Amino acid sequence: MQSKTKKPFYKRVWFILLVVLVAFVGIANMGDSSEKADSKTSSSQKTSSSTQKNSSVPKEYTSALKSAQNYNKIMHMSKAGLYEQLTADAGDKFSPEAAQYAVDNLKADYNENALKSAETYQKTMNMSPESIREQLTADAGDKFTQDQANYAIDHLSK
Repeated sequence: MQSKTKKPFYKRVWFILLVVLVAFVGIANMGDSSEKADSKTSSSQKTSSSTQKNSSVPKEYTSALKSAQNYNKIMHMSKAGLYEQLTADAGDKFSPEAAQYAVDNLKADYNENALKSAETYQKTMNMSPESIREQLTADAGDKFTQDQANYAIDHLSK
């Protein structure tokens, strides 16, 4: 009786497919990481060049600005709401001066932030335009200015 000899695991189809898949994913990720690295290098060069120009700016102020930029990317906050988040004991705990520097130097479109917040209220809570306006401008709400809230309501999809 003739016994069937087993192929070594590295010669089996499943192993070869696995190696090809891992190589493919690795190559794809290398392209992504180099793009991210280029992007990070570019943004860090911009940051370092602007920091070099403003070398007299305290580290706390630049940290507050970076934190404000992060909030602006993921949340649609008003200038007053952002200031409160940066200074709050339950928030970032920056000094009032550092927070003020951050909101003054943040390149944010607060009209657009108000609109995005309004769209969220409209979609998720089915609020009326007037209720949205009140929420946007309330001290216990988003703290947008009346003009920013008006812009948002005027540009909401009907």
